[in-house]
Amino acid sequence: MARSTARGLLTLAAAALIGTTVAGCAGTQAQQPPPAVVQPSPTQQFNDTDVQFAQQMIAHHQQALMMAQMAAGRAASAQVKQLAAQIGQEQAPEIEQMSAWLTQWGKPVPSMGPGMTMPSMPPMGPGAMPSMPAMPDMGQMNDMTGEQFDNMFLQMMIAHHQGAVEMAKAEIANGANPAAKELAQKIETSQTAQIEQMRQLLGATPSPTS
Repeated sequence: MARSTARGLLTLAAAALIGTTVAGCAGTQAQQPPPAVVQPSPTQQFNDTDVQFAQQMIAHHQQALMMAQMAAGRAASAQVKQLAAQIGQEQAPEIEQMSAWLTQWGKPVPSMGPGMTMPSMPPMGPGAMPSMPAMPDMGQMNDMTGEQFDNMFLQMMIAHHQGAVEMAKAEIANGANPAAKELAQKIETSQTAQIEQMRQLLGATPSPTS
């Protein structure tokens, strides 16, 4: 009888231990944190300002590259040629970067070349992207070479850069995409410095003659 009682007590103790262990496991499972929410990547966060910035800046950069290519063969100043080469080295990769964003966002990428066209954009509210500056009349430079070309190139590129700076400021203020805003800040800093450099070069360059 004593042995039966002992076995019964052992059985009850084992059952209690198992029940405690199961309850502990259930409690541990209940305390596990929920799975983390997957956040969108930086390139997935965008608004209309980001799209318009990328589209307009691509076309704007393409204009600058065309002018820089002309300077490679027509400029007299080594400093002007060096500046034109720098513009090309900076802006060509930025065109590729912004084109990739537009593709990821499912938005049209502006066409390349002299007959480039801008995709239509919906009307935007106050403080949004300013209108892209008019295409420089590069026909004025077709018959120019040497110092005369240098002067005209610098004048036109200064105005062109000023337009890019205004577009970059609008993106910084109103854009939503972190990568696009970072690029806009880079463009503002770089082209503001180049404007000052070109103004200094312009002061040392004779005025073009008719």
